[in-house]
Amino acid sequence: MPNSSSISEFLLLALADTRQLQLLHFWLLLGIYLAALLGNGLISTAVACDHRLHTPMYFFLLNLALLDLGCISTTLPKAMANALWHTRHISYAGCAAQLFFFLFFLSAEYSLLTIMSYDRYVAICKPLHYGTLLGSRACATMAAAAWGTGLLYALLHTANTFSLPLCQGNAINQFFCEIPQILKLFCSESYHKEISLLLVSVLVLFGCFVFIVVSYVQIFRAVLRMPSEQGRHKAFSTCLPHLAVVSLFLSTVMFAYLKPFSISSPLLDLTVAVLYSVVPPTLNPLIYSMRNQELRDAVMKMVPWSQFSRDKLLICLCK
Repeated sequence: MPNSSSISEFLLLALADTRQLQLLHFWLLLGIYLAALLGNGLISTAVACDHRLHTPMYFFLLNLALLDLGCISTTLPKAMANALWHTRHISYAGCAAQLFFFLFFLSAEYSLLTIMSYDRYVAICKPLHYGTLLGSRACATMAAAAWGTGLLYALLHTANTFSLPLCQGNAINQFFCEIPQILKLFCSESYHKEISLLLVSVLVLFGCFVFIVVSYVQIFRAVLRMPSEQGRHKAFSTCLPHLAVVSLFLSTVMFAYLKPFSISSPLLDLTVAVLYSVVPPTLNPLIYSMRNQELRDAVMKMVPWSQFSRDKLLICLCK
């Protein structure tokens, strides 16, 4: 049986059997990738360039957009290349690098989403202490902690995963290297250490989940006590996008990593992987911009044709 020392490459899942479908998948993935790049790039640039958005909430949103860019750039380019060039190969080192960066961005994003729930809690439940608790130094420290947590998590899992012997070949039933599929290649007696590490990760993830839930319970209690309907609407408009992003992220990630191998199937695994690795980075910019007028205005200022249309409308009105 092959082991990790004798394997120099892995075979990723082919998204289609015929050449026409492969090219169709390539153009579909390219469209999704460009949409994610455009949306997250516009948000990052808008927050960085517009001084009105230099607040803790938008600072964390900038970090979230950068993490989304990194996450989707780790998986889709290789899948597009394989579809375009009619291949399934990825080198052993390339698979390890892909797993490392994907875990890094994914875990850092979850840590950041937890921090963003704390930001909304302080803004709504303790508004008088917002400047003190979330000053520039505190925000930078929390953002650095999120990125550092992702780095540590990715190092531990990647080093542990690729130190185990492989006994089940080198075919990964996924379009990128992910832990649940790589675990299926391990010798049955050797992956208990990685399972233990995953269980510890699940406990940490559950702890963050409880923190988010408790924060939003306090937030909703404070919002419902507000006498002004306009105040309640403004509070909900800043919280609901974050809650939607957290719900989408957690539901798909937890199902992907916690579902038993017995209910696994290639189509189900592929669908779940797309839901947690491709859909959130693509939809997050849309979710955050839909109910945020300040962010929409900042993005529109950066789009040349929107400014041209606005100027043209003003000229017509003046005439």
